[in-house]
Amino acid sequence: MAQVVSGVHGAASVQVEAPPGAPRIVVRLRREPLKQFAFRPVDVMEAVGTAYGGTPVAQTYEASRVFDVAVILDERVRQNPDALGDLMLTNQDGLRVPLRQLADIFEDTGRTTVLHDGTRRRQAVTCDVRGRDLTGFVEEVQRTLQSKVSFPAGSYAAVGGASVARAQARHEILVHSLVAATGILLLLSIVFRNTRNLLLVLMNLPFALVGGVLAVFTTGGLMSIGAMVGFVTLFGITMRNSMMMISHFAHLVEQEGMTWGLEAALRGASERLVPILMTAIVTALGLLPLALGSGEAGREIQGPMAVVILGGLATSTALNLLVLPTLALRHGRFEPAQDE
Repeated sequence: MAQVVSGVHGAASVQVEAPPGAPRIVVRLRREPLKQFAFRPVDVMEAVGTAYGGTPVAQTYEASRVFDVAVILDERVRQNPDALGDLMLTNQDGLRVPLRQLADIFEDTGRTTVLHDGTRRRQAVTCDVRGRDLTGFVEEVQRTLQSKVSFPAGSYAAVGGASVARAQARHEILVHSLVAATGILLLLSIVFRNTRNLLLVLMNLPFALVGGVLAVFTTGGLMSIGAMVGFVTLFGITMRNSMMMISHFAHLVEQEGMTWGLEAALRGASERLVPILMTAIVTALGLLPLALGSGEAGREIQGPMAVVILGGLATSTALNLLVLPTLALRHGRFEPAQDE
């Protein structure tokens, strides 16, 4: 699996968590000598574990501190592999027999640890992803593993880590955004009570989307969680600007008695120029340091978010001041207020 993952574009620092090849000494018990000398296998292995790993047999106290007292072979003996066969074992009858008469002792290679997940054995292949998006990398790894690796019965591959967390976060962002968008549309429909004017307010969303997509493309084309959060924030900011414009058009006609036409559209756009520009400039100045340092550690979320918002603000502000009044002049419906 590590070899297959290494061949996928974008994989870096591929490692096996518990690799084979670690030197070890194998103690393989022989049944006939154990029966002949009346030794239980568990007693033999416990004696070997005590000799080389230690076993606590008591505790000692010093003031408020507690220390275990363990039995273990001397370090000089434990550092000599040839001395393992000379380890003397005693059965229940007091008979002393060296370990080499009860077991085959030889050098081998294996794994330093055997990892478990619950009651199942687990092996992990980890890697970093560089130069491409995480979602596309994970999908390619899954396809490659299915086509090139044959797993024995009872074994399977599962992808975890950052890809699972990102998929869950993306799902939550989409669900919450859809719920919020539904509520916003209902409120806007109540306020404007005109389908055409409501659609004019929503026209600022594609204006902002253009700049956000261009910003993502120019910074590598990777749609990260931070970029998704940036789009959600960007849509909220730009919706406010379009609402300011359309509501001011309605105010000029309904409250100030102007006739909807070119003069009213020019006046409304000019009077909303400063508020919209101030909103965009203040937001841009606040996010500019985050965008410039987006590649630094600790800014994996804030950096892409700031880049998307800045790109979207640039296009939405320009199009909101130039294109939206033109669309409103042609398709908007603003009528003087009628007395109830």
